[in-house]
Amino acid sequence: MEHVRGSGSCGPLAGAVVTPKRYCVAAPPGEHWPTVPDASAISNYSDTFPHLRFDRPADRVLRIALEGPGLNAVDPDMHRELADVWLAIDRDPDVDVALLQGAGKAFSAGGSFGLVQMMLDDFDARVRVAREARDLVFNVINCSKPIVSAMHGPAVGAGLVAGLLADVSVVARTAKIIDGHTRLGVAAGDHAAICWPLLCGMAKAKYYLLTCEPLSGEEAERIGLVSLCVDDDQVHDRALEIAVGLSNGAQAAIRWTKQTLNNWYRANSAIFDASLAYEFLGFAGPDAKEGLASHMEKRPPNFGP
Repeated sequence: MEHVRGSGSCGPLAGAVVTPKRYCVAAPPGEHWPTVPDASAISNYSDTFPHLRFDRPADRVLRIALEGPGLNAVDPDMHRELADVWLAIDRDPDVDVALLQGAGKAFSAGGSFGLVQMMLDDFDARVRVAREARDLVFNVINCSKPIVSAMHGPAVGAGLVAGLLADVSVVARTAKIIDGHTRLGVAAGDHAAICWPLLCGMAKAKYYLLTCEPLSGEEAERIGLVSLCVDDDQVHDRALEIAVGLSNGAQAAIRWTKQTLNNWYRANSAIFDASLAYEFLGFAGPDAKEGLASHMEKRPPNFGP
C-alpha cells in the first residue's frame, strides 16, 4: 500500500446495465469475503462497484476506470471493489475482455493516506485489507477473461498490482511506475514477489523493490516489466485496440492460454503469501508509522536502527 501525493480529477465514465443478484457466506470477524454476483444476473457494475467507473467502448469489452481524489488514490472502498470486480467479470457472459485505466492525469497514485492510517491503527482493518490484497492478486490471475491495462502518469500501489498482472500491459512513455513499499517502511508484498522476478529478472526486481526508484514507461518496457510502451497520447487508444482484437479472437483458446501461462504465478503463491505476511507485519511496527508521517509531512523518513 504505497502512495504518491498529487491531485487530479476527471468526469465519470458512463455506467453499465440492470441490478445483479448477489450471494455471500458470512466471513469470520475481521475478514472480508467477496460478494459473488450470480452469473445469470450480472449487469449493473456501477451499482455493485460504485467506487469504480465503467463503460463499454466496444462490443464485449468492459472498461474499468480508477477515478478519485489525489490522482486516483485507492481508499478502503475502492480497494475492496478493485479486488472483487474480477469475479463479476469472470462470470459475465456479455464480457470477453476487460480494459483497466485511470481517469484524468494518472493511472493510480496508490493507497490513500487514510487507508494506510487505518491499517496502522486497527488490527481488524489490517486483517481485512490483507485479505483484499491477496484476493486482488489471485482474482486477476484467475479471471478467465483477458485483461488489458493502460497506464499513464503515476502508477503505484493497488492500481499497479492490477496493471502489471494484466495479461497485456500498455504503458505511456512518461509513466512513472513506483513500488514504494520499503520507502513506506514495509516489505514489498502486494504483488511484486509473485511477478517482478518473472517479468524483469531477479536483479532488476531487487534493485527497484529495495530502492523504490521510479521507472519510466520506456524503461519498464526495456526490462520486460510491461508488454508495450507507446507515446503518451496513444496509450488508451492502443490498449483499446488490443482489447478489441482479443474480443474478436477465439475465446476458448485465449482463455486456456491465459490459464496455462498464469500457472507460473500460481506456482509462486507461497512466495507471495510470505511477502504479504511480512508486509502486513510491518504495518504493526514503528517504521510504517514513520514512513506515513514522512509522506504526509513531505520530508525524508528517519527510520530507527
